Amino acid sequence: MQPDSATLTTPATAAAEADNRGFILFITVVATLGGFLFGYDSGVINGTVDGLQLAFNSESAGTGFNVASMLLGCAVGAFFAGRLADILGRRTLLQIAAVCFVISAWGSGIAESSLEFVLYRILGGLAVGAASVMAPAYISEVAPARYRGMLTTVQQIAIIFGLFMAFISNYLLAKFAGASTSVLWLDYSAWRWMFWMELLPAVLFLLMLLFIPESPRFLVLKGKTALAAQVLRKLYGDAAAARKQVDIEQSLSSNHQPRLSDLIDKPSGKLRRIVWVGIGLATFQQLVGINVVFYYGAVLWQAVGFSESDALLINVISGALSIAACVITLLVIDKIGRKPLLKWGSVGMSLTLALMVLAFANAEQDASGRLLLGDWGIVALISANAYVFFFNMSWGPVMWVMLGEMFPNQIRGSGLAVSGLAQWGSNFLITMTFPLLLSGIGLAGAYGLYTLGAVLSVWFVARMVHETKGKELEDMPG
Repeated sequence: MQPDSATLTTPATAAAEADNRGFILFITVVATLGGFLFGYDSGVINGTVDGLQLAFNSESAGTGFNVASMLLGCAVGAFFAGRLADILGRRTLLQIAAVCFVISAWGSGIAESSLEFVLYRILGGLAVGAASVMAPAYISEVAPARYRGMLTTVQQIAIIFGLFMAFISNYLLAKFAGASTSVLWLDYSAWRWMFWMELLPAVLFLLMLLFIPESPRFLVLKGKTALAAQVLRKLYGDAAAARKQVDIEQSLSSNHQPRLSDLIDKPSGKLRRIVWVGIGLATFQQLVGINVVFYYGAVLWQAVGFSESDALLINVISGALSIAACVITLLVIDKIGRKPLLKWGSVGMSLTLALMVLAFANAEQDASGRLLLGDWGIVALISANAYVFFFNMSWGPVMWVMLGEMFPNQIRGSGLAVSGLAQWGSNFLITMTFPLLLSGIGLAGAYGLYTLGAVLSVWFVARMVHETKGKELEDMPG
C-alpha cells in the first residue's frame, strides 16, 4: 500500500518544518538595525547642509567634502570589515560598528570646527561601511535559501526607513526651531540635534546585538564545530543542521584560511569573473546618482524654487515611496528572481532620469541663479519620485542581496571587501562632485551623466549578472 501523498515528507519539507522562523526573524531584525543606522546616518546630513555652511563658513567644495567625508570612512570600513569579519566574526564587527555609530552621532553634533566634524563623520562612515556589507552577509549566512532574498531585502527596507526617519526628524526639528540654523534646545542649533537623534537607535543596536549568535559559517571556518552545530540546530533543527554543517565544511578550503589572494583565479592569474561582477554591481548602484537625491535632496529642490520646509517635506514623501518599493521587492524577489528586478529597474531609472534632464534643460534662471521650472516642475517632481521608486524596487535592495549571497564561502569576506570598497568609493565620487557639477554644468548636465550610468547598467545586467535565486550559499560558483 502506497502512503498518501499528503503525508509524504521530503528532506526539504522536513527542513522547512524544522526552521525556527521566529528566531531567524529576530536575528534579521537585530542585524538590520545596522541598516537602519546606515540609512539614518546617510540621510541626516540632508537637512544640515545650511547649518554646516553657516557654522563652518564653507563654500560648495568645502560643503561637498563635509557631506561626503563620511563616505571615505564608509569605503575603508567596508573594505576592512569584509576581511576582519573572517578574523573576528560577523557579530563582533557589527558590535564594533554600533560603538562607532554612538560616538559619531554625539561628536558630529558637538563639533566646533570643520576638521572636528569631518573626523567624527569619518568614524560614522567606518560604522556605515561595516554595517553595509556585514548585515546582509550575516543575514544570508543564517537564512534558508528559499526565503533568503526576502529576509536580506529587509536590510534595504531598514536602510530606507532609516533615511525616512532622518528626513522626518530633520523636518520636524527644523519646523519646530523655525529653520535648521535656528537655536532649538539648550542653546544648540536644530541641525546639531538632527545628529543627536541618532543616539537612540545606535544605543539600541549595541544592546540588541548581545542577544544574537555568531554566524555558523564563521564558527565552522574557525574550527568551532561544536558551537556551530549548536547554532545550526537552533536555526534549522537537528537533521537539517547536520547536513548543513557537512556542506559548509566541504565548501571551505582545507589548506588555508580565507585571504584576499583567493580572489585571483590561479590558472589564469586574473581576478575571478565573479569579483568583477560584484565590483560592477557595487559601482553601477552609485553611477545612477541615487545618493544625490538622498544627500542633497533639500538642496536640489531649493535649487528649483521650493522653500526649505517644502524641500524637506518632499524628502519625506520620497522616503515613503522608497519603503513601498522595497516592500514590493520583498514580496517578489524569491519568486521572480534577482536579475529581472535589476534589469527592469535599470530601464525605469533610465527613462525617469531622462525626463528629469529634459525638465531641468527647459528651466529658466532667476536673478539669483535659481532654476524656474514653471510647467516642467510637476514633470521633474513626478519623475524624481518615480526614479526613487524604480531604484528601491531594484538596485537598492537587490545589489545588497546579491553581494551577500553570490560569493562562495571561501571568498565571501574578501569579495565583500573589494565590492564594498568599490561601492563606497564610487559613492564618494558622486557625492563629492555633485556641488561642483551643479555650479559647473548645472542640474541638466549632472543628471545627464547619471542617465548614462543607468543606460549602461541595463547592458551590464544583461551580459554579466547570473541568477542566484534559490541556490544554497555552498553551491555558489566561484
